[in-house]
Amino acid sequence: MKRELREDLEPVSMYTLFARMFAHLSKEVVERFGEEGKAAIEAGVWNFGEERGRSIAKRAKANGAENDVANYLISYDMGRSDDFECENVYGDNQVEQIFTRCVFADQWKADNMEEYGLLYCKNIDPSIARGYNRNLECVHDKHFYTDGVCSFCFRMEEQ
Repeated sequence: MKRELREDLEPVSMYTLFARMFAHLSKEVVERFGEEGKAAIEAGVWNFGEERGRSIAKRAKANGAENDVANYLISYDMGRSDDFECENVYGDNQVEQIFTRCVFADQWKADNMEEYGLLYCKNIDPSIARGYNRNLECVHDKHFYTDGVCSFCFRMEEQ
């Protein structure tokens, strides 16, 4: 006989678990070490992001693609689930992403952990872009916590 799980006992997505874990680790480090702990978390996120960016660049190269803005999202390393809703708008030497749903932000808001989520949000995409291509700039000018959406503009700086 198969037993049905209550809806609140359904498996939790890996994105939700990641968000929770990141917030709890960050909170503990910041509470224990203050500004120095906050800086350490941000540096860790930055290093993680640059590593991911270099991996994305390798993916692009393996697919015979140029390491440019047009191939950045195509070569991205993280699949998008229904936990995210986003529109990509391509322009001259840039791509803008506007997220209207993000499981990370939703979880951090639900847990009142926005302060710690921002340590991730402010650093991850600019660092991934930097790791992908030193000339790829990421402008992250809107955040879920203040604007209700997240907006990123990835554009190649003039060389």
